[in-house]
Amino acid sequence: MSTLLQIKSSLFGDNGNSSTLSNEFVQNWLATHPGGKVVVRDLAEEAVPHLNAARVSAFFTPAENRSAEQQSFVDYSDFLINELKNADAVVIGVPLYNFGIPSTLKAYFDQLARAGVTFKYTDTGPVGLFADKPVHILAARGGFHVGKASDSQTSYLNTFLNFLGFQSIHYIYAEGLNLPTAKDQSLIHAREEIEQASAA
Repeated sequence: MSTLLQIKSSLFGDNGNSSTLSNEFVQNWLATHPGGKVVVRDLAEEAVPHLNAARVSAFFTPAENRSAEQQSFVDYSDFLINELKNADAVVIGVPLYNFGIPSTLKAYFDQLARAGVTFKYTDTGPVGLFADKPVHILAARGGFHVGKASDSQTSYLNTFLNFLGFQSIHYIYAEGLNLPTAKDQSLIHAREEIEQASAA
């Protein structure tokens, strides 16, 4: 049975454009993967704690020396890592906030990046320890940013996901959503891409 991990990062939950599109991806995926399982992580509904000194210290403390609180911090990170590790494919709904990703998604990513657990350092540079799998990114933007300096999302997401070992990254952009003259056509185009990508 295939498992799809859906990550929603819109502050507006299911009312956000990126969540709406990722929900449509899920429905299409289920139609082409009978018996498939969907695990949903809604970062607006259940916020992931941002890193602080206590959490980082816990990650670097040997297991036998951790306090109960430190172990709880590690257990939480391990849970998120295993959730991602056990998925066969991932879909991430990402709105563009002030030219970057939502802070909730950054907090989630920070819980995943663990030296010796999800990546390792080598003489030739860092190596990701996640097995590659399809990662579909539904990027919703109010304006037009693809190919411009204002799109810091794409390069950041590529860098971070590659760093963990993910190479099969597919973007579906829905841009101009705050412009009445562009929104409808942009959503039509995005939905056509969703139908194709979710069948894989």
